[in-house]
Amino acid sequence: MRRSLPPVACRVADTLIARGHHGVIVTQPAPTPTAADAARALGVDVGAITKSLVFLLDDDPVLLLVSGAHQVDLGRTSERLEGKLTRAPAEMVQEVTGQPIGGIAPVGHPTNLPTWVDNALSTHREVWAAGGHPNTVFRTSFRELVRITAGLPIDVD
Repeated sequence: MRRSLPPVACRVADTLIARGHHGVIVTQPAPTPTAADAARALGVDVGAITKSLVFLLDDDPVLLLVSGAHQVDLGRTSERLEGKLTRAPAEMVQEVTGQPIGGIAPVGHPTNLPTWVDNALSTHREVWAAGGHPNTVFRTSFRELVRITAGLPIDVD
């Protein structure tokens, strides 16, 4: 029996395809809401997992795509972004991404969010990101992730 993707993951797949990615979304048998869960399920290093994190840069929502092995250093990253970086409230995250926390994809949001991509992801030949739902992921590369998100590389730690 073929399982269909949740509608939010279909939007992510459509966005990926529109941006020149193959658009293949993999469904896991169980949700993988954390980087460690996703790494275990995929059999990859946690550093190859891309966490999609929404912050406020001053008052504007932004997206940081961060290696699963890193935590964002708010002070240093704020300096690099020339503003004050704070965690966005959960309600705002849901609103600006249209996706549930634990499954936020780098793309497929109702609006384009300014995006920065953790340079640490470049040390992996392939990286994995959520597909818009807690039990979906897709494979890509650092270079392609920067391209499909129109993101800018940054050190976040």
